[in-house]
Amino acid sequence: MQEQTLEQVLAKIDKKISGFNPIAAEDVPVVPLYMDQLTTFMDSKLRGSLRTPSEDKVLTKTMINNYAKNDLIPPPIKKRYSKDHIYELLFIFYFKSFMSIGDIQTLLSPITADFFGKSRDKGFGIEDIYVYMSDVLKGSRARLREELKRNYDSVENAFENVPAGKREYLKKFAFLCELSYDIYLKKSIIEQMVDEIADEYIERESSYDDELRKKAAKEATQEAIRIAKLKEEKEKALEKARQEKLRSVKLSSAYKDTKNKQ
Repeated sequence: MQEQTLEQVLAKIDKKISGFNPIAAEDVPVVPLYMDQLTTFMDSKLRGSLRTPSEDKVLTKTMINNYAKNDLIPPPIKKRYSKDHIYELLFIFYFKSFMSIGDIQTLLSPITADFFGKSRDKGFGIEDIYVYMSDVLKGSRARLREELKRNYDSVENAFENVPAGKREYLKKFAFLCELSYDIYLKKSIIEQMVDEIADEYIERESSYDDELRKKAAKEATQEAIRIAKLKEEKEKALEKARQEKLRSVKLSSAYKDTKNKQ
C-alpha cells in the first residue's frame, strides 16, 4: 500500500469533519424512551463518529446506569428517559473523550440543578443550551478547517534535507505535534476552568447552607420568643387565678367573721 501524503490525509479528514453534524434538537424524540430505545437512538445517530464503528460502543446500558448512579444525569422517571436526559448524555458523549468523569460531573451538576426538566415554553431549559451549542459547533468546524490549513502550511516545506522516504512521515509527525500541543493547552484551560467552577459551586452551596443555618437560627429564636411569651402569659394567668382564689378565701373568711359576731 502506497504511503499517503499529508495533503491526502487532510483531504480525508476534511471529508470526515463534514459528516460531524450534532444531532438536531428537532430529531430528539419528544416521547420519553426506555433503555433499549435510548441506546438504539444514540447508536443510530453517533456510530459514524466513532474511531472503529464496528467495535466501539456509543453508549451501553451499563454506562447509562453508572451515569445515573454517579449523579451525572438524574435517574429515569418510571424507567424512561426524557429529552433532557438525552441532551445531557450527548454532552457526556463528547466530553468523555478528553475529560474525567469527575470533571464532567462538576460541569453538568449546575446545569442539572438549574435547567433540567424546564420546557422551552416555561422558561430557559437544557434544550435551549443544547440548541445554542449546536450552532456554535457548526461554526467550530469552519474554524477547524482553517486551523488545519494553517498547520499544514507551517510544515509543508519542513525537513527538505531529509530523504523523501522519511520526509513525509516527519511532516505528519510535526503536524500531529502541533495538534497535540494545541490539545494539551486547551485541555489545561478546560481543567483549570472546571476547577474554578467546582470552587464556585462549593462556595455557592456553602453560602446557601449558611443562609439556611441563619434562617433556621432566626426561626428557632422566634420560636423561643413565642414559647417564652406563652410561658409568661401562662404564669400571669396562674398568678391571676391564685390572686382571685386568695381574694375569694379572704372574702369568705371575712364573711364568716361577720356572721360569728352577729
